[in-house]
Amino acid sequence: MRFNDRAQLDPSQVQDQRGRGGGLRAGPGGGLVVGGGGLGLVVLVLSLLLGVNPFGDGSSGSVPSGSGVPDSGYGRAAGEVGGAATSGESLAERCQTGADANASEDCRIVGFVNSIQAYWRDELPQQGGSYRLARTTFFSSATDTGCGSASSAVGPFYCPVDEVIYLDLGFFDQLRTRFGVNGGPFAQAYVVAHEYGHHIQDIEGVLGRANNDQSGPQSASVRMELQADCYAGVWAHHAVQTGFIENLNDTDIADGLNAAAAVGDDRIQKQAQGRVSPESWTHGSSQQRQRWFATGYQRGDPGSCDTFKGQI
Repeated sequence: MRFNDRAQLDPSQVQDQRGRGGGLRAGPGGGLVVGGGGLGLVVLVLSLLLGVNPFGDGSSGSVPSGSGVPDSGYGRAAGEVGGAATSGESLAERCQTGADANASEDCRIVGFVNSIQAYWRDELPQQGGSYRLARTTFFSSATDTGCGSASSAVGPFYCPVDEVIYLDLGFFDQLRTRFGVNGGPFAQAYVVAHEYGHHIQDIEGVLGRANNDQSGPQSASVRMELQADCYAGVWAHHAVQTGFIENLNDTDIADGLNAAAAVGDDRIQKQAQGRVSPESWTHGSSQQRQRWFATGYQRGDPGSCDTFKGQI
């Protein structure tokens, strides 16, 4: 895939906080943090094995009560942090056109954010709603959010309190090295579009249907995550029409499907625990995640993404 070289990027939709650090104290928001991939249980399993608490102050043990950061994320192992190196120039200076997005990972993510938001800004009014822009924040190591504080171990997540997607770009390296994702640019697009799918759910009032106590292959939590996967596929169907992306081919979509499979609960559990425990799923199996992303992509209709009815 390529971005249209002449497309004008809007870097104001992305805030770069890398290198600033972040406290790991409980935040006042206390809201739901919605991760896009793995399983909170797996984050805990990995953190306990490594003796690191991804949601606390670096101590070992379980998530501290009242932290404001529920279990969520893509199951990234604690202690593995990272992020793309930054230059002296700001995103606003470096990420101005689609040509910049083709040359730089930072600007590529800006381009994805712009395309995704352009689609939903046009689509929601056709459904009788209105879209609110949601910022993406790049961070490294740890960050404070409206929902509380989190480390990179949580993986990418959406906080509905401040309507921000939080992303450590080092996670994309983990997709390749730990989860075996092919690593094409569209794998990144899938992750970003999934998180914006949670923003759409927030706007539609769907996000509150699930809570941290619900799990299992047919649970409300899984249904919510699969709907976000479907919304990511819907955007992919329309991505070229937004004017930012020049073309998508079968390889790009395969990279998205590969990423969806890699962060299935069953795949992550098998890798982390050596066994699969469907009763503790919160995000869906690899097969479920692929199927719902494909449904959104093939139909291109948000109305096809009602995962809250019937079997999933």
